[in-house]
Amino acid sequence: MVKGIREEIKQRKQFPSLEAEAVLALLRTADQLQTGIAEMLKPYQLSPTQYNALRILRGAGVQGLPCSEIGERMLSRDPDITRLLDRLERRGLALREREARDRRVIKARIQPTGVKLLESLDRPVEQHTRSMLRHLGEPRLRTLIRLLDLARSGFHGGVQSGISNLHLSPRLDARRKL
Repeated sequence: MVKGIREEIKQRKQFPSLEAEAVLALLRTADQLQTGIAEMLKPYQLSPTQYNALRILRGAGVQGLPCSEIGERMLSRDPDITRLLDRLERRGLALREREARDRRVIKARIQPTGVKLLESLDRPVEQHTRSMLRHLGEPRLRTLIRLLDLARSGFHGGVQSGISNLHLSPRLDARRKL
């Protein structure tokens, strides 16, 4: 039997709401996933945030991205993109340059050493991420992704549409009605 969040964190009293329990379960799960990824990246002297920034820069291609846009695309917000890019630049993984057309804009680009580092990490990271959630199986993973998308939609001004639109399994749908 799977431990619930209450048992896992040794909480004795009930949560004030189902939403509070869900938020704590999400935070605990996110922390465990983040810790696993951080440990996997540690031998490469790379933090998950740095890894995320490098992947964003690789996806941007040779044209690079303005620093502000990198910040917008980050998985977890880093209030100091400048320092993050400083660290990547010191290691020769990224480069920043002022735009010739608009000197106010600073664009960051991934360097060949950054591309090589990411290429060496692609397979190990893929294997690691698969191993973290493989036990859920594809149908549950798809449901989890839809539920997380729906939960996030409430933070972006999106309309919280009914959960019934997700076509959940009958067991999950029955639980929702409790």
